[in-house]
Amino acid sequence: MPRGKYVNHKGRNRHFTSPEELEAERANEAKKKWRNTQEKSSGDEEDEEEGSAEGSDDSEEESEEEAKGAGALIDIQNPNRQTKKAFVKATEVEETDAPQLSRREREQIEKQKAQAAYMKRHAEGKTSQAKADLARLAIIKQHRAEAAARREAEKKSKDSK
Repeated sequence: MPRGKYVNHKGRNRHFTSPEELEAERANEAKKKWRNTQEKSSGDEEDEEEGSAEGSDDSEEESEEEAKGAGALIDIQNPNRQTKKAFVKATEVEETDAPQLSRREREQIEKQKAQAAYMKRHAEGKTSQAKADLARLAIIKQHRAEAAARREAEKKSKDSK
């Protein structure tokens, strides 16, 4: 028996459920679903018969749930109080409202736009880093051309001997 409030699971053997147990659970779930559908269908038939008598009671219960305590008796005018808003249908939502971005999101979008603009200027060769890269590439190309010319000259000198 472990001491303390919590049980340590380290070092214990692992327990795996067998495929037979899983099949039995799935079969039980299927039976429960079938029972629920049968109960609902039989319950719907009974509700139709009793629905006309209980229709007025449902509306009274809903109004009691909305107004609990002294809130039903006293009209509160607190500007800081947030009321629960009912569900809004998609057709009632105005599409003209632009989504409000947080400061971090705005800064991130601006950063991405600046990065894209910089990469475009860099590809065109207008930035100082691009100019330095192009100059470095020109020097490397010149060195390679000189090395190739030297090798060609050495090759010709060997062939002539």
